[in-house]
Amino acid sequence: MNEKVSIGVPIYRVEKFLSKLIDSLINQTYKNLEIILVDDGSPDGSGKICDEYAKKESRIKVIHKENGGVSSARNKVLEIATGKWLVFVDGDDWLESDCIEYMLRLVHETDSEMGMSLNNFTTRDRNQIDNDLIESWSPEKAACTMLYPYLAIGCWNKIFNLEFLRKNSITFTHKLSGEGMVFIVTAAQYANHIGVGRKKIYNYRLNNENSAMTKYRLEMGTYAQKAINKIKNELILRTPALINACNWHIWKNYNFMLFLIIATNSKEENLALYKDCLKNNRKLFISANLKADLKFKTKVKNLIIGLFPVWYAKRSLKNQRNALKKDLME
Repeated sequence: MNEKVSIGVPIYRVEKFLSKLIDSLINQTYKNLEIILVDDGSPDGSGKICDEYAKKESRIKVIHKENGGVSSARNKVLEIATGKWLVFVDGDDWLESDCIEYMLRLVHETDSEMGMSLNNFTTRDRNQIDNDLIESWSPEKAACTMLYPYLAIGCWNKIFNLEFLRKNSITFTHKLSGEGMVFIVTAAQYANHIGVGRKKIYNYRLNNENSAMTKYRLEMGTYAQKAINKIKNELILRTPALINACNWHIWKNYNFMLFLIIATNSKEENLALYKDCLKNNRKLFISANLKADLKFKTKVKNLIIGLFPVWYAKRSLKNQRNALKKDLME
C-alpha cells in the first residue's frame, strides 16, 4: 500500500505549538505524504516557521493567503490536494507517529470512503485505550453519533477519500463554530460506509489561549445554531433517528449559547437571547431528550441541565477554568 495521503493544516496564531505539530507530521511511520500548510494571514511567526520547514522537507507545501478563517483555509486544501486520501489537522494539535498508518487501516479493512477514531488524546488525558475494535458503520449510525455527545465533532481525527469529497461537492460552508460538524455529518451521509476504530492516534490541545475552546465568544453558539439547523434542513438521509439526533443537538445548543452568555458576562446586552435560551431549554427538553438515543448517565445529566440550566452553566464555567489552570502540557 503506497497511496498518497494529503494532510491539510489551517494555521493561524499557533507559533508556540507549530514545530511540535510539523515534526509529528514529517515523522509519521507512513511516508507517502503531501503536507499542506495554509498560513491564513497569521500575524505571528507561524508563516516563517512553515517556510523554514519547507526548505528542509520536500513533502511540505506552504500556502500564504489573506486571513479568511479556518473554513477558507481548509477549502484551499481541498482545492489543491493531490493525494488519494485527505486528513485535516488543527494547527495547535499533533499526531501520534502511527496516525496516518492507522487511519489507512480503518478505511482499507472496512472498504470505506471515510474513517474515524472515536477517541483521542488531549493535553489532559494521556491514557491509551486497552482494547481496539475496528468496525464498519452505516452512514446513519455515524452521522447520529456525531450529533450526540459521544464523538468530537471536528473534521480532525478522520480520513476522507478525496475523490469522494469532490464528487459530492463537500466543502466547508460555515464560519466559526459548527463548520466542522456540517462537513463531517454531510460526508458521513454520502459515504458508502465509515471505518471506525477506538485507538487514540490524535492529540487535541485544550490549553491554547487563542483557541475557541478557551476564548469564549457568543458567536460560537449562534453560528453553531445555524450549523445544526442547516444540517437538519438539508438532511440527505431523513430518517427518524437522524431527525431525533438533530432535535437533541438543537436543544443542547440553546444551553451552549446560555453558557457562552454567562461566560462572556453579557447577559444585559443579550437579554432577549438569554430569555430565549431558557424558554427553549424548557420547551424542547422533553421532546428532544425522550426520543434521543442517549446513555442513562447522559440522560441524568441532561435532566439536571433541564431543571437548573443557569446553575449548570455557571458550574461548567468554573470547572473549565479550573481545568485550564492545571493544563500545563506543552
